[in-house]
Amino acid sequence: MSSIKKTNCCRILDSLGIAYQMLMYEWSEDTLDAISVADKIHLPHEQVFKTLVLRGDAVPIFVIIVPGNAEVSLKKVAKATGNTSCSLLPISELFTLTGYLRGGCSPIGMKKHYPTFLEETSFLFDSISISPGQRGMQILISPNDIVIATDAVISNLL
Repeated sequence: MSSIKKTNCCRILDSLGIAYQMLMYEWSEDTLDAISVADKIHLPHEQVFKTLVLRGDAVPIFVIIVPGNAEVSLKKVAKATGNTSCSLLPISELFTLTGYLRGGCSPIGMKKHYPTFLEETSFLFDSISISPGQRGMQILISPNDIVIATDAVISNLL
């Protein structure tokens, strides 16, 4: 693993003493979605989580971590996050606000700390897969450790 460049997410987890397992996969612009990633790393679709950044009317910018196969209801997300309405952040703003690119957005180690909400079904698994902030990489990590690293609120987002 010494030849693999550690991401900001991995450095933060290391500094917190949080264990994770690195998974590598081949990626392309056409296969950045969580379902494709799950197939490539041989995990059930519901165990590979995607990080989405949204804009709300009460909470200006916030992060949700949801299963990769989930259809997100913006109405339900708004209610769960203390907003009356919300929308996905345009991809054109993602890097500027988070320091991450689409397909490699981690909830850990963004440029700024944003309120973060973790879908409660993550606790059906001992570990879930999330991006550590680079395309072609995933980490397996305990949902409890995500809460520790991000101050996430466990929420029913689906």
